Amino acid sequence: MTPSTRSAASDTAPTDAPAPVDGVGGIGEAARARRADGHDAWLRSLLPARDGIALVAVGGLGRRQCAPHGDLDLVLLHDRVPGVDELAASLWYPIWDAGVRLDHSVRTVTEALAVAEDDVKVALSLLDARFVAGDRGLVDHLLRTAVDHWRRTAVRRLPVLREITETRWRTHGELAFLLEGDLKEAAGGLRDVGILRAIATAGVTDALRPAVHAAHLRLLDTRDALHEQVGRRVDRLLAQERDAVARLLGLRRPASETGPDGVAVHDGDALLRRVAGDARTVSHALDDAWRAADRLRTGRRRGGDDRPVRRPVARDVVEHDGELVLARTAIGARPDPSLSLRVAAAAATTRLPIARATCEWLAAYCPPLPAPWPPAARAALTTLLGAGAGLLPAWETCDRYGLIDGWLPEWTRMRSLPQHNPVHRFTLDRHLVQTAYEASRHTRDVDRPDLLLLAAFLHDIGKGLPGDHSVVGAPIAEEVAARIGLPAAEAALIGTLVRLHLLLPDVATRRDLSDPKTVAGVAEQVGDTTTLDLLHALTRADAAATGPAAWSDWKGRLIAELVGRVRTALDTGVVPPPPAPDPALVAGPLPVVHLGEDRVSVAAADRRGLLATVAGCLALHRLEVLAADATTVDGRALVECRVQPRYGLGPDPIALSTDLRRAVNGDVSVTQRLRGRALAARGAGAAPRVVWHREAATDAVLLELRAADAAGLLYRVTCALDEAGAQVRAARISTLGGDVVDVFYLVGGWPGDAERARLEAAVLGAV
Repeated sequence: MTPSTRSAASDTAPTDAPAPVDGVGGIGEAARARRADGHDAWLRSLLPARDGIALVAVGGLGRRQCAPHGDLDLVLLHDRVPGVDELAASLWYPIWDAGVRLDHSVRTVTEALAVAEDDVKVALSLLDARFVAGDRGLVDHLLRTAVDHWRRTAVRRLPVLREITETRWRTHGELAFLLEGDLKEAAGGLRDVGILRAIATAGVTDALRPAVHAAHLRLLDTRDALHEQVGRRVDRLLAQERDAVARLLGLRRPASETGPDGVAVHDGDALLRRVAGDARTVSHALDDAWRAADRLRTGRRRGGDDRPVRRPVARDVVEHDGELVLARTAIGARPDPSLSLRVAAAAATTRLPIARATCEWLAAYCPPLPAPWPPAARAALTTLLGAGAGLLPAWETCDRYGLIDGWLPEWTRMRSLPQHNPVHRFTLDRHLVQTAYEASRHTRDVDRPDLLLLAAFLHDIGKGLPGDHSVVGAPIAEEVAARIGLPAAEAALIGTLVRLHLLLPDVATRRDLSDPKTVAGVAEQVGDTTTLDLLHALTRADAAATGPAAWSDWKGRLIAELVGRVRTALDTGVVPPPPAPDPALVAGPLPVVHLGEDRVSVAAADRRGLLATVAGCLALHRLEVLAADATTVDGRALVECRVQPRYGLGPDPIALSTDLRRAVNGDVSVTQRLRGRALAARGAGAAPRVVWHREAATDAVLLELRAADAAGLLYRVTCALDEAGAQVRAARISTLGGDVVDVFYLVGGWPGDAERARLEAAVLGAV
């Protein structure tokens, strides 16, 4: 249908049109039916009785699945009657005037069928079409013809529909694994149920089994509750809405997890897990339906009595008609405990699906793995984790039939577990598999690719348990590695990698890499270059699997710089000296201002507060400071900052350079602009917190600020520290979603309790 826009002709619309259905809220099938009945009655009142004219509902109204704030999708069907355009205007304008979103079209039966022939999405919409008002015979003719034509042509047209669907999936992702998924457009969402309905209508397969129907109703209920909570049409379930939506749906934590005074806690995590399970049900049904359509189409192409070719692809595994099945000898023999893993590895490497009957057989008859695993099972797991793009669908198929729980009992706890860190885009189970997939890109960079893949898969196994997940997860990962059959030394290395998997990014973004103590500390924890290389690869894989906010070119360069310096220390036993300052900054008349692609360097006469002045000037020009260093060389102060544009567009370099020169020279007008802009940009959020680190630097103590992100924050805090008498020689800024972890290197020894309290108060006051 074609989205509408209002025009100046609206004054021709009737002024006494009845009001639309409004305020008919509620969640559930009965509420959706009431909304559909109300819309039907209102629309019938808008259409005058006239032969050869009918109003047809498609979309949600056609299916009688109207959301509280859904739109209307209507077709005015006519038999070439005169004045149809004027009639259409008299129908559409009252709908627009009522503030209802409308998709509309005006067509004859022939035109509607022709458009459906050219556009498979329109063909699907006609399968949901329903008579609302007018000439019922006209509508019955359209619907009978559209359904009959779909049944005759569906097998031929489904590949086009599949291509369109997969394009949508690439845009919106998989609902089962997203922390903030689109209930309609993501894979496994409501739109995919419509495709299942179309495939079932064509008679290709029984796609709408009871489990799919139940999952569909729950997804519709979730969307209803989301509309009720937000108060408008929205399909993306954002994290901040989950608890309220769970409350509307009556989802509560178990009695053992109730809040104070025994009050039940509405649990957004339970909602997310339910949505994930329902989306998986829909996705699995659609996968089966696509394969049934493929088999039907290839069977027709072969014709006659030709049977599909069987070919061996791995031990005990053969390809049959585009799917993997067990060899006859494997079915007749005593089952091998490693068989399910070997089938999964074959599916991942060949990128062929495992037949449903084979999965069911493996779930029923494959014996449990002994501890430790036999070498064949361990080799198959390594092959599976390192298979690249084939890993994800093969793993999901095995999880669907419960095979993963047999390999890894811990998987039940991690399945569909939400992650509340805003930089994460996936649930925990998908994040772990995705990290293994990303790690497969780095297997040639390390001496032990098998250990890299396993560490990537286990690195967050401690999440969901009390305590620091890296510390809690290390012994669990080590136990899993031993159960898989790794020698004790290798299992211990897996534990070390899990415990240290955040070390490199945390140090690179929050510590001064030129400080010998920083490098020595990392080298001491890592121990050897083999572990260092594995950690570096694991860090990159983890960031790629987390989401776009977890990585940047700047962060990659910092981590690479840290790894290089630590490698030198491990190889030579000597911590490399800090890099020399830019020669251009230590010579020539002051001030000196250099602007690079992501760096701003300033040299000026040494004075207190210079770092704060530079930080404020950068904030004035909408530049975020990622790292800042302040040093003194031969009586001149050097301030070097790594920066990035706050809103994507860089500043005017001439204006920035001019303001920096004026500011470091003490221009009062610039300082006033800095204070005005920074004070106006104060952020809001959870209560800020200060943490002190005593032994993390050679010549300084570290004050770590955890607070909500805001423009000008670095300027305000450095000003406060300067006014409190503290000398800041370096700052490191780490942004995590809407929060920051800012670390300030304060020159001098460890301050006493009173002094720390005074500095803390100054910083928190500035925030």
